[in-house]
Amino acid sequence: MGDIILEARNINKYFHDPVEVKALDDICLSVRKGEFATITGKSGCGKSTLLYILSTMDTDYEGELLIDGEPMNGKSEATLAGIRNGKIGFVFQFHYLLNEFSVLQNVMLPGLKLNRFPPGEVENRAMARLDQLGIRLLAKRKAYQLSGGEKQRVAIARALINDPCIIMGDEPTGNLDKKNGELVFNIFRDLAADYLQTLLIVTHDETFASRTDRTIRMEDGKIMDGQL
Repeated sequence: MGDIILEARNINKYFHDPVEVKALDDICLSVRKGEFATITGKSGCGKSTLLYILSTMDTDYEGELLIDGEPMNGKSEATLAGIRNGKIGFVFQFHYLLNEFSVLQNVMLPGLKLNRFPPGEVENRAMARLDQLGIRLLAKRKAYQLSGGEKQRVAIARALINDPCIIMGDEPTGNLDKKNGELVFNIFRDLAADYLQTLLIVTHDETFASRTDRTIRMEDGKIMDGQL
């Protein structure tokens, strides 16, 4: 494993409606380059709450967060949005593809938004990602024409388009059957093993978690096991 890509230091999170509840309790966590790590625990244990903080989508917390060595605290929402788009790839339980757009257009969207490369180069990069995931032939198909497994592979290609430091997933196999869930797991495993892609995946699937590099177990807002 390489350098630390993601680091959380003493993260505390409170909800205040209707009464104050401590959702995360002194979370310390780091994830290294090329690591395939999962966060597991019962529903309500705080794993998705933690992921939203680690992804910079929730800034209402105590403690420190660093991504690729850069502190996230105190940055404007516009700055954080740029960091999310450039350094974090997201894969959710529901793919959030734009149905009337083609597969290629969906994959290109974060690249066009980042504006790091001209549109022609973004298209070439998107096609390369579709090739990598074995779905090049779907490039011109509309998103609504795809199966659930195909949609999730397109979502993974989209997550990879900007060469993110880390891919974060929230139950990415939760809406898939066993066959397609296994396919997505194998894609993640290959990304980590062959491309040194860092992955942090929230899942309730213990079988999925048991086959990753590290399982971080949460209970009542605390990390009980797997802390590095």
